[in-house]
Amino acid sequence: MKPGSLVKITRAGVGVPIGTIGLILNTVATGPDQRYDYHEVHLCDSNRVVRRLERDLEVINASR
Repeated sequence: MKPGSLVKITRAGVGVPIGTIGLILNTVATGPDQRYDYHEVHLCDSNRVVRRLERDLEVINASR
């Protein structure tokens, strides 16, 4: 997963149901081992940006 990838949320959050579609804007490394990277996802059905771990996202269409 990288910025520009279209993704589907696979784990519900507050105000973000399962199946919500979004676009990855940025990927942030959280530590030296970069084990828990999170992605900033712009939701398509609203003007919100949420942060999700890679395990909570499913790629629909990857950018090239």
